[in-house]
Amino acid sequence: MSEEESELNHQEEDLNGEKNIQNILPVSGMYKNWFLEYASYVILERAVPAIEDGLKPVQRRILHSMYELEDGRYNKVANIIGNCMKYHPHGDASIGDAIVQIGQKDLLIDCQGNWGNILTGDSAAAARYIEARLSKFGQEVLFNSKTTVWQSSYDGRNKEPITLPVKFPLLLAQGVEGIAVGLACKIMPHNFIELIDGSIDILKGKKVNLLPDFPTGGLADFSNYNEGLRGGKIRIRAKINQLDKKTLVITEIPFGTTTGSLMESIVSANEKEKIKIRKIEDNTAENVEIILHLHPGISPDKTIDALYAFTNCEVSISPNACIIENDKPRFLGVNEMLKISTFKTVDLLGKELQIRKEEIEEAWHFSSLEKIFIEKRIYRQIEECETWEEVIAAIDKGLKPYKKLFKRNITTEDITKLTEIKIKRISKFDSFKADEYIKHLEEELALVQHHLDFLIDYTIEYFRNLKKKYAKGRERRTEIKTFEIINATTVAVANEKLYVNREEGFAGYGMKKDEYVCECSDIDDIIVFRNDGTMTVLKVSDKSFVGKGIIYINVFRKNDDRTIYNMIYRDGTKGRNYVKRFAVNGVTRDKIYDLTKGSKGSEVLYFTANPNGEAEVVTILHKPLPGIRKIQFDFDFGSLAIKGRNSQGNIVTNYPIKKISLKEKGLSTLGARMIWFDDTIQRLNSDGRGTLLGEFAPQDKILYFTQSGYYRLINFDLSNHFDEDMILIEKFNPEKPIAAIYFDGKKKEYYVKRFLIEPTDKKVLFISEEEGSKLELVISQKTPIVEVKFAKNKGTEIPSKQINLADFIAVKGIKAKGNKLESGNIKEINNISPDDPTETSDSANGAPEVKETETNVQIDYDRLERLKSIRNNLDNMDTQMTIDF
Repeated sequence: MSEEESELNHQEEDLNGEKNIQNILPVSGMYKNWFLEYASYVILERAVPAIEDGLKPVQRRILHSMYELEDGRYNKVANIIGNCMKYHPHGDASIGDAIVQIGQKDLLIDCQGNWGNILTGDSAAAARYIEARLSKFGQEVLFNSKTTVWQSSYDGRNKEPITLPVKFPLLLAQGVEGIAVGLACKIMPHNFIELIDGSIDILKGKKVNLLPDFPTGGLADFSNYNEGLRGGKIRIRAKINQLDKKTLVITEIPFGTTTGSLMESIVSANEKEKIKIRKIEDNTAENVEIILHLHPGISPDKTIDALYAFTNCEVSISPNACIIENDKPRFLGVNEMLKISTFKTVDLLGKELQIRKEEIEEAWHFSSLEKIFIEKRIYRQIEECETWEEVIAAIDKGLKPYKKLFKRNITTEDITKLTEIKIKRISKFDSFKADEYIKHLEEELALVQHHLDFLIDYTIEYFRNLKKKYAKGRERRTEIKTFEIINATTVAVANEKLYVNREEGFAGYGMKKDEYVCECSDIDDIIVFRNDGTMTVLKVSDKSFVGKGIIYINVFRKNDDRTIYNMIYRDGTKGRNYVKRFAVNGVTRDKIYDLTKGSKGSEVLYFTANPNGEAEVVTILHKPLPGIRKIQFDFDFGSLAIKGRNSQGNIVTNYPIKKISLKEKGLSTLGARMIWFDDTIQRLNSDGRGTLLGEFAPQDKILYFTQSGYYRLINFDLSNHFDEDMILIEKFNPEKPIAAIYFDGKKKEYYVKRFLIEPTDKKVLFISEEEGSKLELVISQKTPIVEVKFAKNKGTEIPSKQINLADFIAVKGIKAKGNKLESGNIKEINNISPDDPTETSDSANGAPEVKETETNVQIDYDRLERLKSIRNNLDNMDTQMTIDF
């Protein structure tokens, strides 16, 4: 082939390629345009609500269709769906689902029949079996044809509203969820009353902070709500109460779950042995009631925490507040949405008032014209007129002397309307009634003008009227709480057993034939110490290699500062022997930590793990070598300070050790545990958060009282839960009397009683059992003093009284009724008792209280003598040991 022919072929290929590209480009362009149009349509017309009325198009068309059919009676939902299809082109299924969702929110629609259940997840009956009509609230706030902007429906046969003139923050009240192309919307429902109060606050220039309120109730932590914008997070929990030691009851569930899904998650966690539930019962009807029966010996408090950690009793929701504004999606916080909605309501009310003003002015104008036309008998001037123009001119001439009385010009249309008045009306015209009607119009006009002049005040009153008429039964259902972070490993049930093979260096819960260590859960970490002085923490598994030379293995508890490890080791380089005491707190999993000086050949000679910081006494026997004066001596670990795991320790002896044996078991060297109560999350802690309750020894108890008149004694386990109506909590002192004032429901009088707490693990009622009885005050101060205030007696002020209850009544039994407090109409009772001295000391600020003796020092002489003996032995051996006193 010649070069010319080759060049021609290349040119033909290039031309063909260009033609192919030109053929493809229109298709790609069409695809791009079609996709954008589809995405825009889904965003604007299907998934995301408009800010003006808070409705998606299908919801708006349903409500408009229902308003068309409204006659005060219920309509079959199937008829509503059929009528709505002339506005909504996407089929009856989408309309039916949408109307059920609106109905279940119990705000805009009155429902009749089986509309399903948001608690159980049961679906509604078929559309032909259920009925609906607009609620009175919906009719009042949604519709006004005079302020509505209309557009043609999809087929051009009908008119539908672009948006409804909603005079209420409907979007925030109902909430909404939708998924579009590349865009999602998730706005939480908010409380009806709080929205109205928030709108009033905005109109008064105050700041608002809206928080969601869910129809399923429950508890919610809104710390990271972020006004409902992207990146926010809500933690929602079921409401779980303890009926007795073996029974829990769930009475409210998290939003977005059902009783069925919740029970499935509980059963799944039970099968995985994360929790231990003997039986579960669902007694849900109008209200949620799920009964959980526990196995004997299972802690109810830990089970509650485990339910939150491993089941749908706690869920997280990520809101994403997105709306349509000016045909574009926009991300807005809920507080800003409320502000926009509030001022939109102001604008709509202003339009309604302006329209009403124009209507009144028009009515006043024609009524005045009619009155003059009839009273002045201007109609007689048209009797001789032969043409229509002459009639108009005659009437206009007759009205000319009175034109200055009118607020606008008299037009030909006005005169035409006068000619349409019937003779019967003229003959029966009542001038007095006409004057009364005109006067009424003038009064109404003045009132409307006043509302327009003070439009903000008028809007505030409008919201107050809405609250007065429709707020009953719409109180907040979701309790606002701050949740603690539950560590799953601390509440997981021990569903496995840990085994170890020390010879081969393996450990796990699948090694059933090897040495048993302890119970554990399959999400625990284990800590392993080896005889070469190394330590590691790793995840427990069926079987894993943890290293040979294992001297101690157990479940690891993070941040456990109560477990103290006592160790003696030989340094591999110089052969000196070191002793150390240390705790293991935070670690990196699977990392190997060296607890010795790091020298090759180092060896652990003695090791113990002490869960409460015990310090034993050991006997150390040297190898027989020339020059050693003492072959053996005693060493007390209590003489050493507790340091970090990285400290090398103190030298215990420079000579080789033959044997170390336990001489005396030790007592705890750790002080009593400091316990605080965090009122924000209603939990105990040892981190210094909240109110200091005191120092707790193992046998100490916590006492708390409830508003319902009960007290209870419990231990100071940090996993304890408390009753919601708890009013007082403190460290239990069995010798301190408690004073209580309560109202007796039968006698209708206030009574006082003082009593000592009877030790028991049950809840004890200490007020009257009569119906209507209620606790007024419970006082734990040593000097209980109250101030009693009385209501006026026939307009006369009655001076208040101060009563020392210790002088008023002696300490009696818990079952005693007590003494009557005071006669007369008691208005208020206040506790003015002085604080006890121990409660105002430094211990109230978190510092431990020092109890002084006569010499301000308490000395353990036996221990001191033992330390001196050890010191003398060491001096005789010429060692370099350092002891921390």
